[in-house]
Amino acid sequence: MNKVIHPEFLHQAEEINQIIENFSATGTMFADGARNKIKLFELVGLTVNVKSFKIPNFINKIVYRTFRKSKARRSYEFANILLAKGIGTPQPIAYFENFTAFSLQDSYYMSAQMETELTFRQLIEIPNYPDHENILRQFTRFTFELHEKGVEFLDNTPGNTLIKKTGEGQYAFFLVDLNRMKFHTHMSFKQRIENMAKLTPETRLITVMCDEYAKLYGKPYDEVLALMVNRTQYFSNRFHRKRAIKRKLGLRKN
Repeated sequence: MNKVIHPEFLHQAEEINQIIENFSATGTMFADGARNKIKLFELVGLTVNVKSFKIPNFINKIVYRTFRKSKARRSYEFANILLAKGIGTPQPIAYFENFTAFSLQDSYYMSAQMETELTFRQLIEIPNYPDHENILRQFTRFTFELHEKGVEFLDNTPGNTLIKKTGEGQYAFFLVDLNRMKFHTHMSFKQRIENMAKLTPETRLITVMCDEYAKLYGKPYDEVLALMVNRTQYFSNRFHRKRAIKRKLGLRKN
């Protein structure tokens, strides 16, 4: 088992090792997905979140052993990069990789559990959520900050941004599910809008987001909106095509 523990948690290495060794038998299930599982554990008064990544298929076992960093390692390293850039994400604690001589088996990423009021998903599903437009505009400013710092969050989906109220009318934003990211010295206008367009095709949301982003970027609102509508439609169509193909192949029931 290859492991890296954050320097601030090295004094708890024994407890951290025990959590990983007993992952299957202990802990509280937080998310039981088809691909990955997340459990919560207590680490000397701190609740920690441990993500167990699905054992990869035969080819990827070899790829992750030889050519590419595991998802657990990327999650840990990207979390540290984000924090160094002043971007919110739960505190990274450790990652573990279980290798054989030729392949990766299972892997784990541990971070501090963060309790927040909502995710971006609630802004989509609850149109009358309190302070809705203010939160959406602050979220857009957060997204603009990411882009200014060259961060392209490839898994920029509605459930992967946690939103925490920090004061009256003030909110902080935290990224999770970090294993797919790119870091740039500069992001083009198209890259920025494409990245934001993955969140939602809802007109009532993208008009507000485009209005705020246009002000920050210094582009005409109509130009930002036109590209956003084009890209959200593209991503929406691609999503439905993939779902239809999986249904035909018997990989989805609905």
